[in-house]
Amino acid sequence: MLNRATLIGRLGSDPEVHYTQSGETFTRFTLATNQWWKDKEGNVQETTEWHRIVAWGKIAEICGEHLSKGKLIYVEGPIKTRKWDDEQGNSHYSTEIVLRSLKILDRKNQNTRSEASIQYETDELPF
Repeated sequence: MLNRATLIGRLGSDPEVHYTQSGETFTRFTLATNQWWKDKEGNVQETTEWHRIVAWGKIAEICGEHLSKGKLIYVEGPIKTRKWDDEQGNSHYSTEIVLRSLKILDRKNQNTRSEASIQYETDELPF
């Protein structure tokens, strides 16, 4: 069986770096992917899909250091759905991509080192 999402998109916000009570680093951010098509009248239409991304360990630290809102990146990882109950006992669900592979596709500046060379893969998973 295969559970893997592969996306290229732009960050919707700066990554939020957090730490568990045991000191493990994790980072969350959203990624926007776009799709374009022509309608019956020939007009270009566009939709944006938002994806939740979570990273753990070293790859989470790299995200916090090198990613920012609007940056174009490639991400790959398994899809994971979390469930939790709020204070009133209502169940909530959140579907995320657990980041396993990251490539930064934007260039930092044409006159400096390209960040496209930054890429990282991990086997670290919190589950």
